[in-house]
Amino acid sequence: MINLPKTLAAWGSSAFEQAFKAETAALDAGVLPLQEGLSHSTNALADSFEFVLLSAREENEALVVTAGIFYQGIVAGCSCADDPTPVEPQTECCEVELTIRWPDARTEIRLL
Repeated sequence: MINLPKTLAAWGSSAFEQAFKAETAALDAGVLPLQEGLSHSTNALADSFEFVLLSAREENEALVVTAGIFYQGIVAGCSCADDPTPVEPQTECCEVELTIRWPDARTEIRLL
């Protein structure tokens, strides 16, 4: 489960984007839809990712944030000696929507 209480507390202040970036940077990659968001490679690398805030709005009893996630993926080859598949990581980006509920900051994330 994802909780973003510092992001929710900073809503409406100049510290909002900074709080969002700091809190999302600390998330476990396993809760993010990185594999599902791939477009240039076949396997998501979960060792580093960065959220970029695109928009935020209040909706019903939640704060809805649209963000991009930049991360890397690789094309998994067959591991044969003559496999021409490049092993260099490819930059990936996917767009997600985070719904942060008031008052407990319980957060749902979905791939757009």
